[in-house]
Amino acid sequence: MARLNNKKSLKETRKDLRNNSTKEEQLLWLQLKGRRLKGKKFRRQHSYGDFILDFYCPEEKLAVELDGSPHYTQEGHQSDLERDSALTLCGIRVLRFENREVREDILGVLRVIGEYLER
Repeated sequence: MARLNNKKSLKETRKDLRNNSTKEEQLLWLQLKGRRLKGKKFRRQHSYGDFILDFYCPEEKLAVELDGSPHYTQEGHQSDLERDSALTLCGIRVLRFENREVREDILGVLRVIGEYLER
């Protein structure tokens, strides 16, 4: 059976993404790590299949993705749709936020994530 979580072939890429995270990813991670949100464990730069998820809560099968400028192109939007569809087929729910939302209203972002976790 193929390994879906944290494939060894993506280990260095995951490590590089963690070491070079955006300011928005760093801000959100400070609020998610250590079970700070609703007592749920989140992982940072977790891979599932060939996808690397910004944040992942395995207990709830929830991915939280932060979108910057590459996502605002036609190609980026199409790629996100295909990725989200593939993850949904695997039973993973994807919540997307713009980097701007994290910078300007992190409490609102946390409220949305928290409301999902309470369902």
